[in-house]
Amino acid sequence: MNDFDPVRVGVVSISDRASSGVYADQGLPALKDWLGRALRNPIEWHERLIPDEQAGIAAALRELVDAAGCSLVVTTGGTGPAPRDVTPEATLAVADKVMPGFGEQMRQIGLAFVPTAILSRQVAVIRGRCLIVNLPGQPKAIAETLQGLPQASPPVPGIFAAVPYCIDLIGGPYLETDEALCRAFRPKSALRPPKADAG
Repeated sequence: MNDFDPVRVGVVSISDRASSGVYADQGLPALKDWLGRALRNPIEWHERLIPDEQAGIAAALRELVDAAGCSLVVTTGGTGPAPRDVTPEATLAVADKVMPGFGEQMRQIGLAFVPTAILSRQVAVIRGRCLIVNLPGQPKAIAETLQGLPQASPPVPGIFAAVPYCIDLIGGPYLETDEALCRAFRPKSALRPPKADAG
């Protein structure tokens, strides 16, 4: 395991009620569970549980990228049409580049389950050498969005298959995935020789 590049990952759960202690946050455990199983790299986690405040969300994203040095930041919560849902606005405010394909695919996956997936406003952006992705709020939807629907006919790719190569292109670490859960796609020219497991 130590042969793989270490990676710093920011996980951000955005919820007025969870951040104030009204109920237990489910977003951070769901993000860490799936990413921890999908990535073979050693992960240094940077966690934030914050309310639905645009300025605070933007500040947290800037801090995770610029100060903590995260190569990947994933958020959950605050992406719907309600007045307090401002995660996409905060994310776009810190962006160097917008990556619209992620949002398109996330809504496509959601539409396999509910017609209200079109109400989702998730975005993904590049800031420096970091990819920031807004994910849905429900743990089940987080996993489906990242992993896709491999049993569907035809299969629907999850968004995480494209994440490692995106991070390659912006100068981040080389992410290795557990192919049983998520097979990362890279052009042949971008592949590194596979490494044997330390165990």
